[in-house]
Amino acid sequence: MVEQFHLAFRTRGRGTTPILDEVNRALSGASLRVGLAHVFVRHTSASLLINENADPRVHRDLETVLSRFAPDGDPAYTHDDEGDDDMAAHARTMLTGPGLSVPFADGRLLLGTWQGLYLYEHRTSPHRRSVVLTLIGDTAPMNDG
Repeated sequence: MVEQFHLAFRTRGRGTTPILDEVNRALSGASLRVGLAHVFVRHTSASLLINENADPRVHRDLETVLSRFAPDGDPAYTHDDEGDDDMAAHARTMLTGPGLSVPFADGRLLLGTWQGLYLYEHRTSPHRRSVVLTLIGDTAPMNDG
């Protein structure tokens, strides 16, 4: 069976926005009890990631790493229609990815203790972002055997 949800998020500009609670809220309203969740952001300048959920310094360090791989305003870029962060945002999305697949059971993603789910805004200004949550699974409870 398949179910699908459309979620909307507002970002504050470049950086991570936690979305696990909203995704789990959608999952808790689904009729499917066990399966695979695919989360997909419908933009070319934002991405999704699973990463550390306890220490916010990790997210600052991720920004440091990405700024080295895809710096704003690089003179080698030819695509800068929307500003210095335009091409860098597209490159960062390529590096981090627009979609993730995660197992779920009983209304929640089965992430590890220190894992969180984040929408990563790669543009410097705030945006409204659309995320599609597609569930593939069964209505039967999880088999622990």
